[in-house]
Amino acid sequence: MKLAILSREPTLYSTRRLVEAAQLRGHEAIVVDHLRCNLVLEKGKPGIIYQGQTLTDFDAVIPRIGASVTFYGTAVVRQFEMMKVRTAVDSQAIVRSRDKLRSMQILARAGVGMPKTAFTNYSDEVPQMIEQVGGAPVIIKLLEGTQGLGVVLAETAKAAQSVIEAFHNLKARIIVQEFIAESKGADLRAFVVNGEVVGAMKRQGKEGEFRSNLHRGGTGQLVKLSRAEKAAALLATKALGLDIAGVDMLQSKRGPLVLEVNSSPGLEGIEKATGLDIAGKIIEYTEELTKRKGKSKSKKAKGKSKEHEPHPDTQSDVAAF
Repeated sequence: MKLAILSREPTLYSTRRLVEAAQLRGHEAIVVDHLRCNLVLEKGKPGIIYQGQTLTDFDAVIPRIGASVTFYGTAVVRQFEMMKVRTAVDSQAIVRSRDKLRSMQILARAGVGMPKTAFTNYSDEVPQMIEQVGGAPVIIKLLEGTQGLGVVLAETAKAAQSVIEAFHNLKARIIVQEFIAESKGADLRAFVVNGEVVGAMKRQGKEGEFRSNLHRGGTGQLVKLSRAEKAAALLATKALGLDIAGVDMLQSKRGPLVLEVNSSPGLEGIEKATGLDIAGKIIEYTEELTKRKGKSKSKKAKGKSKEHEPHPDTQSDVAAF
């Protein structure tokens, strides 16, 4: 199998591990910087030029698209899809997951448990917005924030109103969420591959820190998920159409509450916390994708290929937000 790993940095832990895992299974793995790809659009002949060469003969692609380059990164993934190359993560699913508001609407529609959340278009009714999520303390998040950046804990209604108004004055789009006190600065990260939870860890924020992100100094340790937590993780990834994802959840009195679904989850924290070969699981799934290629053609000819049915969220832009 000839495999393209879309990553801007070959030395990153996640990229290196995917290359190693692919090579251990006898595959050729090439790291491609998606920001340096030129896309050629022509009727019936989509192409990608990289470092002066046309990219051809790839069997599959594993996208590692950073949040800051979602637009161009997903365009490259989409180009591979047009070239009939299998992608471990669908381009539209990446776009869906990166839009926090849209993804939360989809999760809510699918019946996924979440913290109470409010969003407004720079409304003056800030006090009512705070009350709609249960009152202070509240969590205020930038829609574009990642790795715990752009997340504020406002412990009083007055503080919350000040922060929200400041963000609104900057024309920054935010969501306001209820604060789940019983989580005590910890969350769960479930790593899902092909409809199965292949690893999970509990992330604990450092003392005095309500954010549990490893990038913010949090620590991770192996954890066994409950049946409800596994079900929530799988329902969330299915709703967003993601076959590889990291699902972040809080443990609450009313069950697991999904915070976010990451379409390019890092491997370092989960592999070190669990001791599991998560990269190998991703490569195994990618192998399965390439084996399906021939079968899907015959199914498609019969018009019965479930694999190629559009995700419910893509069937109609009007009907799906």
